[in-house]
Amino acid sequence: MARIDVIMPQMGESIAEGTLSKWLKQVGDEVKRDEPIFEISTDKVDAEIPAPSAGVLAEIMVTEGQTVAVQTVVARIETEKGAFVAGAGPAEGQGAAAPAGAQAPPAARGQPSATAAGPPPQREVATAGPPGAHRSAAVEGAATRASATTAGNGNSFEERVRTKSSPLVRKIAAEHGIELAALQGSGIAGRVTKRDILQHLESGARAPAIAGGSAARPSMHAPGGVEQHGPLPEPWPGDVVEPMSKMRALISDHMVASRRTSAHVTSVFEVDFTRVARLRAKRRAAFEDATGQKLTYMPFIIRALVEGLKKFPVMNSSVAGTDVIYRKQINVGIAVALDWGLIVPVIRNADDLSLTGLTRALNDLAARARAKKLQPHEVQNGTFTITNPGVFGSLLGTPIINQPQVAIMGVGAIEKRPKVVPGPDGEDTIAIRTCCYFSISFDHRIIDGAIADEFLAFVKRQIETFPDDGI
Repeated sequence: MARIDVIMPQMGESIAEGTLSKWLKQVGDEVKRDEPIFEISTDKVDAEIPAPSAGVLAEIMVTEGQTVAVQTVVARIETEKGAFVAGAGPAEGQGAAAPAGAQAPPAARGQPSATAAGPPPQREVATAGPPGAHRSAAVEGAATRASATTAGNGNSFEERVRTKSSPLVRKIAAEHGIELAALQGSGIAGRVTKRDILQHLESGARAPAIAGGSAARPSMHAPGGVEQHGPLPEPWPGDVVEPMSKMRALISDHMVASRRTSAHVTSVFEVDFTRVARLRAKRRAAFEDATGQKLTYMPFIIRALVEGLKKFPVMNSSVAGTDVIYRKQINVGIAVALDWGLIVPVIRNADDLSLTGLTRALNDLAARARAKKLQPHEVQNGTFTITNPGVFGSLLGTPIINQPQVAIMGVGAIEKRPKVVPGPDGEDTIAIRTCCYFSISFDHRIIDGAIADEFLAFVKRQIETFPDDGI
């Protein structure tokens, strides 16, 4: 038989694991090459994963809701027509059965995580139990596992821990003084996942201290002697309790981490879109007939933003310790609201695109984001992000920076407002203008308020003086 392994793909440079949220095919189903066969969820993207080859889905090795490391074999496809027989024994070379006491392969040993695919299960609280009754202990047998880390292959403690956790998990552990070796990991081969360490923190259990310290370091957000995260709220009778979705939990992690990382400051400017609105109304029909693309205000905004990033390169940078990385590429992320969360597809090399090119890229990415058709590289390596709450009627917002970027621009509702403008005779007059509030949240570690305001003022001028031949 010829069987092809289907693996958990790496959906981002820093992604070490993914959750298999839904199987689109079942054992015995025929699949075509590049046909979606399962959905995954990571902290970068929700996506449908295509089959690497045509054939029959012969084995499913990872269940829905299970979180596994990248490169884990999640299924196998039989490529020889007629070779697959439902209920047949193991494939050639696999052996009939494992010897008694032998360990199962990591993918088979993994248990489904707490996050399941589809609508989260709900439970109604009948009675309010005693405080803390619903919390589970996050550490079992910590002393035994901690002592076990001192034996083995001779690697250093740091090297052994690194093989069992992602960079984000190690960062959280360092901030809270947690010894990862003392935690029971639910990931493959005992890997400590983000969910493991966050559940441990939420449980209120005392964190095993990192070697060299007598106790866990206090939270940077709480004064000494105060519980780091405060008591967990208890459900009351009649309340409905449901777990966060995988995407919601990851968004939560990232937003809190971003607020902890960057010194957030926000400025707001009002932008006059009257000129752009008139140009758009005048050229819209011809543009859409020629390109087949719907012309919104966003391509005009991206075009102006790109010019601003060229003039103020610090707005297109990242912070690496005490170094500032000035990005040569201008890759603009556009936050797209989904029914199940939020995702930020990236328009790469936006400075090389015309207004038509920006429109095509924007419409394509937004449509495929909502259809879960994005590829991993399409949500990576953004250098600046735009979020547009104005489509829901919001006048302005103070968005949180999308790490490791240093700024994010929020676009409020574009609407007509009465404004005082100078008349032809020099006297002030009241006129109806199409206006919008732009907000810029920036990292005050490297961007001063003057630079951020000059940047946004420049973007404002670009929109208010948009050329007639710009479409």
